[in-house]
Amino acid sequence: MSTRPRIEGYAIVSREGMIAKSDGSYPEELRIPADQQFYQESVDRASAVASGRHSTEGGPKEMSRKRIILSRQVHRIVPDPRNPNAILWNPATAPFDEAWQKLNIGDGTLAVVGGTDVFALFLTIGYDAFYLSRAASISVPRGRPVFPGVGHGVPAEEPLKKHGLVLKNTHMLDPVSETVVEEWGPK
Repeated sequence: MSTRPRIEGYAIVSREGMIAKSDGSYPEELRIPADQQFYQESVDRASAVASGRHSTEGGPKEMSRKRIILSRQVHRIVPDPRNPNAILWNPATAPFDEAWQKLNIGDGTLAVVGGTDVFALFLTIGYDAFYLSRAASISVPRGRPVFPGVGHGVPAEEPLKKHGLVLKNTHMLDPVSETVVEEWGPK
């Protein structure tokens, strides 16, 4: 019988709280080598990855990882026809526990890697940790936020706080770009 995994979120945001440009493309300015190393090492340790259809974690191991791809294009949960290690999950019609069980992993860690709606959904499912990397010197003024409603004066951490998460730790990743990673977790 499958148990609930540890759920960890990973995002790097601009000073405005954006994870992507307004067209959905990834801002190359946010590709900070120290953060990329932290991120890739983290998803390497995870048992599986969860993302939207247009979000990926990249790297050479991407296709070999077990994954849940959130999609409104399927009825419940189906195998991904393009990747034998992935399933397509519609969270509007099937519970998360059912999607996790389809991966046949048991317990372990699920790395949630975006985008905006995926990060928001897992706020309601419950993060055990959310690693919010902040690139203070990078500006993406009109982009896609890490969580719905972020930006225009609403800081990226506000939804985390609203869902009962607190700042546990902060670590400097890159002083040149002023990039830190914050670990948020339950009280």
